[in-house]
Formats: sequence, C-alpha cells, structure tokens
Amino acid sequence: MTDTDELYVIVRNDEEQYSIWRAGQPVPAGWEPVGEPAAREGCLARISELWTDMRPASLRAAMSDHR
Repeated sequence: MTDTDELYVIVRNDEEQYSIWRAGQPVPAGWEPVGEPAAREGCLARISELWTDMRPASLRAAMSDHR
C-alpha cells in the first residue's frame, strides 16, 4: 500500500486545531476524530474548509473579551 492508498482521519484538539492521523491508529490523547476516514488529500482539503481561523480557541476567546 502506498501513501496515496492509505486512509487518514481528521482530528481536532480542545483548542480547535486540526491535523490528520492514520486511520486505524489510536488517536493521541487530547484529540478527537472528526468525520470518516478518507484519502490524505481529501482530509487536507476538508481541514482547509473547516480551519479558517488558525488562532487557538483560547486566544480567540481572550481577544473577544478585550473588545
């Protein structure tokens, strides 16, 4: 199986940051799967749609408190 044949899952942490993880591998502590396994490029494309603000959630919250 080549890298292009492998499936990945999108994962998100408590700060609403995204990454990909190989499907079938235990998801690291502090991360949760988002959606179904897909090809690497599909996962990366979906992350670019979901993760439009790269700031961690805690920073976004702190900045909104100071307005």
